[in-house]
Amino acid sequence: MGQRSRAVGTALFSLGVLAAFQTGALAQAAKVAIDADDIGGVLSGPNGPEGGVWVIAETKDLGVRYIKIVVTDDAGRFVIPDLPKATYNVWARGYGLVDSATVVAQPGKLVDLVSTPAPDAASAAKVYPAIYWYSMLKIPPATEFGGKSDIPDKLTQTGWLNLMKNNGCIGCHQLGQLSTRTIPEAFGKFDSGADAWARRTQSGQAGESMTNLLAGEMGGAAYKYFGEWTDRIAKGELPHSKPERPQGVERNIVVTLRDWMDEKHYVHDLIASDKRNPTVNANGPLYGSPEYSTDNIPILDPVKNVQTSFRLTTAPDTPEALGPGHAAAKEALQPSAYWGDEKIWDTKANNHNSMIDAKGRVWMAATGGPPNNPDFCRKGSELPSAKLFPLDKSVRRVTMLDPKTQKYTSYETCFQTHHLQFGYEANETLWSSGGGPVIGWINTKMLDETGDIQKAQGWTTLVLDTNGNGKRDDAVEPNQPVDPTKDKRIVAPLYAVMPHPTDGSVWGTYRANPGAVVRLAPGANPPETALAEIYNVPAPGFGPRGGDIDKNGVVWVSLASGHLGSFDRRKCTAPLNGPKATGNHCPEGWAFYKYPGPGFEDVGDNSAESSYYTWVDQHNTFGLGDDVPMSTGNLNDGLIAFKDGKMVVLRVPYPLGFYAKGFDGRIDDAKAGWKGRGLWTTNGDRTPWLIEGGKGTKPLTAHFQLRPDPLAH
Repeated sequence: MGQRSRAVGTALFSLGVLAAFQTGALAQAAKVAIDADDIGGVLSGPNGPEGGVWVIAETKDLGVRYIKIVVTDDAGRFVIPDLPKATYNVWARGYGLVDSATVVAQPGKLVDLVSTPAPDAASAAKVYPAIYWYSMLKIPPATEFGGKSDIPDKLTQTGWLNLMKNNGCIGCHQLGQLSTRTIPEAFGKFDSGADAWARRTQSGQAGESMTNLLAGEMGGAAYKYFGEWTDRIAKGELPHSKPERPQGVERNIVVTLRDWMDEKHYVHDLIASDKRNPTVNANGPLYGSPEYSTDNIPILDPVKNVQTSFRLTTAPDTPEALGPGHAAAKEALQPSAYWGDEKIWDTKANNHNSMIDAKGRVWMAATGGPPNNPDFCRKGSELPSAKLFPLDKSVRRVTMLDPKTQKYTSYETCFQTHHLQFGYEANETLWSSGGGPVIGWINTKMLDETGDIQKAQGWTTLVLDTNGNGKRDDAVEPNQPVDPTKDKRIVAPLYAVMPHPTDGSVWGTYRANPGAVVRLAPGANPPETALAEIYNVPAPGFGPRGGDIDKNGVVWVSLASGHLGSFDRRKCTAPLNGPKATGNHCPEGWAFYKYPGPGFEDVGDNSAESSYYTWVDQHNTFGLGDDVPMSTGNLNDGLIAFKDGKMVVLRVPYPLGFYAKGFDGRIDDAKAGWKGRGLWTTNGDRTPWLIEGGKGTKPLTAHFQLRPDPLAH
């Protein structure tokens, strides 16, 4: 056979194989069972079925934009379940591919999608999670710290990482997505990448905070590294590693997204149910916390797919929660590339975080009045807490919305608030972090019975039992050495707060490097009887941020070291009180589990993941089991669960750049299997316009559900 004949024969054979494959794919599609509210089909490409690829259905026909995402099985089959009646754009996105052509479909239809292999590595990398790009950022070597360069003398390498990750830059927004690994053209031309970053980080009302961090705490040295990072990317450098497609249980995840709020404001957090009983508010609305952006809290009805809002009222003399003492400024240092000189944030209530109680009421870390405290908080008051530690000001307090009556109440709490959590005891105590030197609480049972917020509240300083007698005594101050005849007061401001489900203690995270977790035992008559314990994070961990506790009392925390950390007090071998129980006395209580994703080069084995918050699924609301710790995967574009020693990534592949802060679980129908359970979170990035889609996009709620298999419906 001649050369031309062989070529023709090969071509005919290839066409035959392709035709046979296409026929097989159609046959497979026919085997995909769907209901009238599902869209199903097969994703195939030049090399056969495409397994582990996301299939996305999106519509704007409803009251809010609605997106549902599933993953294909080994045979390329998919079922997008339980879709509201609408017309959807359906397409595929996956690693090693570019987005497929879009097919228009309605529920009840089978469709075939054709994948398109990425023509080159640069095209493939466009859909990688942010961590693959951010891990390209160079970290100064250890030899440049300690006064040996332009880095401030007191800053260590771990301190640098702490600020580059969840206790600094990535505590507010994602880095590594397209919008941050490039420099906006609106800024103009610069002599260097460092100059471009100095200008970029002055933009908008967050510019003052970013500049204080980078030019202040980091002495301006970070601009060089950020500039060099984006310069290398602009020249074509690509991530050093590639992600793997979803495997195992990750293919069973269904993600439903709905937008809410508006294009200029962000949603820090949301709440769906009562953590102690996740059947509360079943199928009910979700309540957002807009923090510094606005006083209008978004409310989403996930059944009707309708958004409304409620405006948080404040006293006439309440100042804006902007400027000194806040993370947002009244005015921009420099114009934003997106909003110019426009002032887009204007809150007074400053609702940071909310909790739902057993009655379905929404309690908020917000304020309703000016910062000066009433007399009963101050020196000279007969209030027990004020007699021990008077408080003059509070810039954020506690408020409550009763959805049944639409009554909104502002409470004069003396202590400042940040995060709220309900205790498990009969008083329905609402505990708060954010009080600086104190921890505050409200006895909500007493408040309901008496209406007296003065009597129902209390606060306490943190006192270690360093004399070891088991009770609270006179204490030396934080700047004084331990006196074995006295106790010792410490200042370890709580960030997260987490009541123990059974023993009455309350735990919290202390954001620092290396940081710590703190335990408070209230005793019979707090604040007089409250005793604290502190447990520092040992190497290789450092930098705790958000955390939660399981039903066994194990504390789980997000660490800037790129680990999920756990602390189990039951493993401690040294005395838990006495003169040596000041933080470093129980390293054996700690364990560390590295988050998924690549790490920074030349700083040892690490993950660049910068998780903001860890939440424990105490009641199996998702489906992986009771007491499964889950973290925000802030550079992995989703959430990360830790189950049986393995990390499970719950990724949002569209829009690129999803960044969560708080999240919640809810059981809408315990008898409905996987359909009645799920996790709820929101895109909490302070700059939601940096997500895929750019200016004009709105924040998103995300509902994660776990099917028994990729085709369940």
